[in-house]
Amino acid sequence: MINSTGGPAEGDTFDAGAGSILRQPKAVWATAGASVVAFMGIGLVDPILPSIAKGLDATPSQVSLLFTSYFLITAVAMLVTGFVSSRIGGKKTLLLGLALVVVFAGLAGTSGSVGELVGFRAGWGLGNALFVSTALAVIVGAAAGGSAAAILLYESALGLGMACGPLLGALLGNASWRYPFFGTAFLMAVGFLCITAFLKEQPKPAKKTSLLDPLKALGHPGLASAAVSAFFYNYTFFTVLAFTPFVLNMTPYKSGAVFFCWGLLLAVFSVIVAPRMQARFGSLKVLGGSLVLLAADVLVLGYGDHTTAVVCTILSGAFIGVNNTVYTELALGVSDAPRPVASAGYNFVRWFAAAAAPYFAPKIEEWSDIHIPFVVAAVTAAVGAVVVFVRRDALSHEAEELQPKHAAEDSVTVFAN
Repeated sequence: MINSTGGPAEGDTFDAGAGSILRQPKAVWATAGASVVAFMGIGLVDPILPSIAKGLDATPSQVSLLFTSYFLITAVAMLVTGFVSSRIGGKKTLLLGLALVVVFAGLAGTSGSVGELVGFRAGWGLGNALFVSTALAVIVGAAAGGSAAAILLYESALGLGMACGPLLGALLGNASWRYPFFGTAFLMAVGFLCITAFLKEQPKPAKKTSLLDPLKALGHPGLASAAVSAFFYNYTFFTVLAFTPFVLNMTPYKSGAVFFCWGLLLAVFSVIVAPRMQARFGSLKVLGGSLVLLAADVLVLGYGDHTTAVVCTILSGAFIGVNNTVYTELALGVSDAPRPVASAGYNFVRWFAAAAAPYFAPKIEEWSDIHIPFVVAAVTAAVGAVVVFVRRDALSHEAEELQPKHAAEDSVTVFAN
């Protein structure tokens, strides 16, 4: 929960029971390892976007649809994941998601046109949504040491995946843009086998989730405010992730190194720095300040020289890491909805911005010049901060009847943070 200052409420069962992150059953490590690969898939194509454009004779705006199709399907799938997992169980949902990723990532590597590749990425997005939206609930259910240790392990997997995705894309993509897709399919197949072997079936929730529950949850003022602010923030986030590689115009190795450093900062600030800043200043102050700094960073990125653009791209990982952590806590703790339902409603809103930014950023460049997409991204980050300020009362209002059972049975983090 969130207290009146915008920080974590004392005694919240969601944060209780921290244990050793390393002393976990094989089932937890298998799920966490597969989660790393799942998050790698988000940034995998970053270093090879120019190579894909060249290999398939496509424009930057066409290649950017790889992100758009992926996240558009992800957004819609948020309404489906809880419906599916509450009926077939966590393990079967994970395996279904992994199987879809294996199939569509493999097919993506065989694409003969950018249209085929965009379509296969959409199927990949559905599989990733099913897997990642269920992974934390499974980890919490199987982990030793309480939910806090499990969540820290999950957040570490997220950061590691976001950092290693561009690196894997660069290493394999330097030989051919097709190899990263085949590599991801292979790694997810290994994850499928590990989860099949080590993870026992998780108990199904007592109450089945309907398709409309996430939309109903958005009727809560605090959750709606968090979702709207995150929508604008995600536009900025994915302008950096999907459009910057074209601006940097570097080799796959160099671009992969830049986004690897970006991912490392994202991981460190998400897992280590953000919680300490929240404890000292309160969640809403940290979030508002980080959004303003991100806006300034993106603006300098757009107007600086090449070296400045590289530095600002890497630095943005720090602000994105902080924002991810705070938005997660807001979405999961500000309303009285079960956490999987709140997460699904929140993600349904914000992932539409992740789908929009990769499409509109290169279009805006075509309509104007290379600087304006970053001006728009800076504005959207600032709008996100304004929403936090204007709606601070709703965002800091404690849920009146948050049930203790949400801490374990219903804990599902915000997808991909």
